[in-house]
Amino acid sequence: MAITLLFRWVPLPGSSLMAQRQIASLWQKNKEYRFRYQWVSMDRISPYAPLAAIASEDQKFFSHMGFDFDAIEKAWEHNQRRKRVHGASTISQQVAKNLFLWPGRSFIRKGLEVYFTLLIEGLWPKRRILEVYLNVAEFGPGIFGVEAASRAYFHKPAAKLNSAEAAILAAILPSPLRSNAARPSGYISERAWHIQRQMRLMGGPASLRKHLGAPSKK
Repeated sequence: MAITLLFRWVPLPGSSLMAQRQIASLWQKNKEYRFRYQWVSMDRISPYAPLAAIASEDQKFFSHMGFDFDAIEKAWEHNQRRKRVHGASTISQQVAKNLFLWPGRSFIRKGLEVYFTLLIEGLWPKRRILEVYLNVAEFGPGIFGVEAASRAYFHKPAAKLNSAEAAILAAILPSPLRSNAARPSGYISERAWHIQRQMRLMGGPASLRKHLGAPSKK
């Protein structure tokens, strides 16, 4: 609990998933693997990035306490009928998993995910959860966080991302190791278009101000 509380304020040096990816690259002797990660505060991230993440991954982010039970029920019903499994993880759950745990679907891992999700929701404000999510999310092989992704794919800092670029980054999040934001497939482009539409329906960046506050003036 102490380290989770500490992470409410300090920039994160990394995550469990980052460490696992680096260890795997060493084990596989992958000389092409390049680790890229740079922490940035929310004030140095374009407002389109959190908006795109919420529009794509978790539109009830500001109203739930870590779990979207409607989405869980719909995913369970879908998975009973289809072979392809649909997830229903919220942004908070994804932070818990990426920061503290490992990929997998075992009961032990899911139980720990529930624990850390509740801990994060209890100790961190929503702004911090979203800030950590944008910084530790995997956007490609060795590419972690929106700053590294923005520089790798668009050659600009995350603060300069426009709506279309933010939507593309959000579109690759479900399968970052199989997608490339710099050369999006037809599927990713279509997904990004739908995300942009949801961003507009949500009210654009202005809709986040009541939850995240206005950017600080530096």
